[in-house]
Amino acid sequence: MKTADLIDELKGYTSQHINDALFFLSLPLEQLRHKDHAESWSVLECIEHLNRYGDFYIPEIRRRLERSPYPKSEDFQSGLLGGYFASMMLPKERLNKMKTFRSMNPLNSDLDVRVLDRFIRQQKEILELLEKSKYTDLVKVKTSISISKWIRLRLGDTFKVVVYHNLRHIRQAKNNLTETPIHSPQFRGLESTVG
Repeated sequence: MKTADLIDELKGYTSQHINDALFFLSLPLEQLRHKDHAESWSVLECIEHLNRYGDFYIPEIRRRLERSPYPKSEDFQSGLLGGYFASMMLPKERLNKMKTFRSMNPLNSDLDVRVLDRFIRQQKEILELLEKSKYTDLVKVKTSISISKWIRLRLGDTFKVVVYHNLRHIRQAKNNLTETPIHSPQFRGLESTVG
């Protein structure tokens, strides 16, 4: 795949995630905190989960980009492990359940709209990093991952994992809104924006 095409795709998703978060900001706090049952995540918990991963990946990506000695390359090919992780993150028709690490689980956290402000800031940073990544080699630059210090992924795969993970939990947050008793007319049609 052309590196430029990958970056454009990921920037498109990330811009949409900012729009989704801005929409969430327009909703009442009660709706953002709504949960179907005690073990499910509210909209704010979904976004807080993403923020916690962003706290790891954004500085890691920035550090690797700043230290990269490699010139840009025109093509990107996923690694075996990176491609697998990225495809696991993509939302399916029915979201497959995945275990999350305790430190990344926001269940029953006391959250407010600052979670969304933080998420928007992180997404703007991701857009900035994607832009900078045009000038390096997304195969040769490797990043650590949050689950193991011994595994490193190609930078392009790390971007895919992060953005697809965001896509997955934005979908989860939107699904939560369709099930909440407080429906917003603005929400109708939003569920079609992630496919």
